[in-house]
Amino acid sequence: MAIISDFQEEEKQEQKPLNSSSTTTITTDEIVVDDAQKSDLFKDENVDKKILDFVSDAKKRDVEAKKKERGLKDANKPEKKLKEAEAVTPAVDNKKNVQTSSESDEPDKEEEKKKNVVAPNKGNGLDFENYSWTQTLHEATISVPLPPGTTSRFVVCDIKKDQVTIGLKGQPPIVNGELFGSIKVNDSFWSIEDKKMLTVLLTKQKQMDWWKYLVKGEPRVDTQKTEPEPSKLSDLDPETRHY
Repeated sequence: MAIISDFQEEEKQEQKPLNSSSTTTITTDEIVVDDAQKSDLFKDENVDKKILDFVSDAKKRDVEAKKKERGLKDANKPEKKLKEAEAVTPAVDNKKNVQTSSESDEPDKEEEKKKNVVAPNKGNGLDFENYSWTQTLHEATISVPLPPGTTSRFVVCDIKKDQVTIGLKGQPPIVNGELFGSIKVNDSFWSIEDKKMLTVLLTKQKQMDWWKYLVKGEPRVDTQKTEPEPSKLSDLDPETRHY
């Protein structure tokens, strides 16, 4: 016969509470929560969102770390370094070549200009092998030596407003080209002196300018060294004359 007190004792043993010190762990991608925090954790309404956010951040960091590691490996590949060097080198070389070319051209141009400018002869013009020319502010004079005994019928002299051709029949022109400045054709003429010198006088259109050359293509006259002829008293107007 069983005693009521025995049943009560067994019931008490079955209803004995769990030891509060025991713990249960919950693991979700490196998240651990013990029983002591369990009750407080699930009181937070945003606990699911926080767990998902933490997991997402962890995955992003892992992806970025892998990308960085892969990038470092690719950068160290010989093929990639060679391509980068080939892409950079031509640009630098071209820049250097442009600078070198422009810098070298400037001195050459200055040197060429200096060589092409010469001091004038005594007549403010230039002397050449087959002819010479002189000038004043009003006119230019061309002198061409001729074989002794040459007459006018053997001479070729074509005078135009901005061009002149001088020579002997059947031979290449001695002087031929575009004049530095325009001339007055009706006030220009040619003559033979002593049958051995052809003289051509060209009256300038602008009679206050020095010509830098006779015909295009010749060396230039250094006009800073030209010497104007002394003014004649008869050339001055009455108001300018002094007695």
